[in-house]
Order: sequence, then structure tokens, then C-alpha cells
Amino acid sequence: MAEAIAIDGETIRLGQLLKLAGIVESGGEARAMLAAEPAIVNEAPETRRGRQLHPGDTVRAAGRELLVTGSA
Repeated sequence: MAEAIAIDGETIRLGQLLKLAGIVESGGEARAMLAAEPAIVNEAPETRRGRQLHPGDTVRAAGRELLVTGSA
């Protein structure tokens, strides 16, 4: 089951989502993690920490599955 991560705006960058979820602590750490093992965004490998994500997108990284949701 995916963990729902609520975002305030229309989009969030992949690196920011990883920080928000507590998977990484900094953008540099996100870059290194994605270089070593791509995240899976909507079933496709992704290495760009600047990838724009929208509500409804799913991300698998570091053994976790995240679902981007809009704020309530």
C-alpha cells in the first residue's frame, strides 16, 4: 500500500518529495541516491531529481511506495 504524501501546490519536484517523505535529507543526497538507483515514477525509471510530479503520481524509492496527493 502506498503512503500518501500531500503537497500544497500543483506540482512538486522528485527531490523535494523524497525530502518531504524523509527518505533523504538534502538535494545532494537525493542526487546521489538517484544516480545509484533510479526511482520508479509511474512505472518508469527516473534519475532526475527535478522531475515534476503531480497529484496521482506514484513513486517507488528506497523500498517505499509514495502516492502524491493534493492538499485537503
